[in-house]
Amino acid sequence: MMTRIAIITGASRGLGLATARALAAAGWSLVIDARGAPALEAAATELGRSTTVTAIAGDVTAADHRNQLAAAAGRMGGLDLLINNASMLGPSPQPPLAGYPLNVLRRVYETNVLAPLALIQTALPLLRDSSGTVVNITSDAASEGYAGWGGYGSAKAALNELSHVLAAEEDKVRVLWFDPGDMNTQMHQEAFPGEDISDRPQPEASVPSLLGLIESGQPSGWYRANQVDAE
Repeated sequence: MMTRIAIITGASRGLGLATARALAAAGWSLVIDARGAPALEAAATELGRSTTVTAIAGDVTAADHRNQLAAAAGRMGGLDLLINNASMLGPSPQPPLAGYPLNVLRRVYETNVLAPLALIQTALPLLRDSSGTVVNITSDAASEGYAGWGGYGSAKAALNELSHVLAAEEDKVRVLWFDPGDMNTQMHQEAFPGEDISDRPQPEASVPSLLGLIESGQPSGWYRANQVDAE
């Protein structure tokens, strides 16, 4: 059986790292990235005990970094799975839209919408060759009107629609947009500064549903962790 290869962005912590651990345990080879080199190196060292890992520190908004990720997958033998997990929350605490700094909003959209699409564009030749899968990590903030979540939520809504259209356009690539639900992560803590979020599930709780979805024959579409059979 040929080794399958995945790119996971934002893989040094949270859902990205939890997903990378599960894929590594299942025998996938990995290309992982994050902005912070020390945390990424620590993740690569851990994951490298069970699988082949290429770790490339950088920002997904940079074209040369995206090219490096796709090239690394190509050198490993191709690409079966791209998980666009890296995201930017925006200011903490979250401001109302009436006072949202537009220069920051541009950065949120650059990270959460344009960078995932750009990486998909770069990786599509490899994904088409393998009839691979794209997973874009989304949020219920993309469909609900939560006060203070206008920047992040509207960016994820744009990512959802982008995913929907891509799924209609690409007949050789499956496109999934996946909402893991509330999680006890650094980003979620930044969204609620000073609050106790210990009641939120750990990211690992959503991973079985995500892996089950990836391994299933489910068609392109929007899926929520609490609605996916994890078996």
